[in-house]
Amino acid sequence: MNYVTLDNIIKKLKLEEVHRATDASDIKIYTTEVNRPGLPIVGYFEQFVPERIQIIGNAEWLYYNELPYTLRYDSIDKFLAYPIPALIVARDLPIFPELLELAKKHNRTLLRAKKNTSIVINELVSFLSINLAPTITMHGVLIEVYGIGVLITGKSGIGKSETALDLIIRGHRLVADDSVEIRKDEDRLFGQCPELIRYFMEIRGIGIIDVERLYGVGAVKESEYIDLVVQLEFWDDKKVYDRLGLDEETTEILGVKVPRVVVPVKPGRNLAMIVELAARNNRQKRLGYNAAQVLNDKILKEIEVRKKDNERNP
Repeated sequence: MNYVTLDNIIKKLKLEEVHRATDASDIKIYTTEVNRPGLPIVGYFEQFVPERIQIIGNAEWLYYNELPYTLRYDSIDKFLAYPIPALIVARDLPIFPELLELAKKHNRTLLRAKKNTSIVINELVSFLSINLAPTITMHGVLIEVYGIGVLITGKSGIGKSETALDLIIRGHRLVADDSVEIRKDEDRLFGQCPELIRYFMEIRGIGIIDVERLYGVGAVKESEYIDLVVQLEFWDDKKVYDRLGLDEETTEILGVKVPRVVVPVKPGRNLAMIVELAARNNRQKRLGYNAAQVLNDKILKEIEVRKKDNERNP
């Protein structure tokens, strides 16, 4: 079962550790849902789900602030008695001394965020949704081309990495080489590289290179949605390749259909330029313009005009 560690959440959201529980490194989050404990802090725990990360915003803080010390202490004591993974205080609000005291007493991780509550919740839910989504790892190269996430696939040795390197030199950004971790985010696919090999590439004859060090931070990107699959295959003279583009192919990954183009590889073909063209064409189609369909419509219209002319002038 997928999970996200509390340490990763703290690092990703840049949270301040006010108090770190002794078991914080072992805490794992399995749900994308978070909770603002409005009812629990007034004493109602009937539907309380302690497995979720708890977030205190301005409303909860003001309620606590107006309570007499004894009532506030009792409320926090009952709340933190539940095994919550962590409590985040948003908006950089002051930490009540008794909140820190009771976090230590119950061994709960107490965190603080500078951003307002809605932004913290949105960032946290988004991070959890992506990292807890169904995941597979595919062999290929993921690169951002003109804002389009292009997954280049094909047999080993066909030239995926070399094509990606040519694209990087042309100003596009590498996300992952060789191994691409793909997650399903609602009805879209989200790709990134395993952290261990992030921004490294293998170029046959040269070896391993560090793209970020060689070409700068503008040549790499941590993650990207996958909008197009470009499948490279060795040229087969017996195979009939699509020359018009009317029949759009797709490939299914984690139940999501992604547009796919098959590019035959042979000496003399500029693969980087072809991938650029495929990305541009894909973007045009997403905006509602299909050049192949427009040309086909023109041809059909011309055939119809000539047919009518022949009928009038037999």
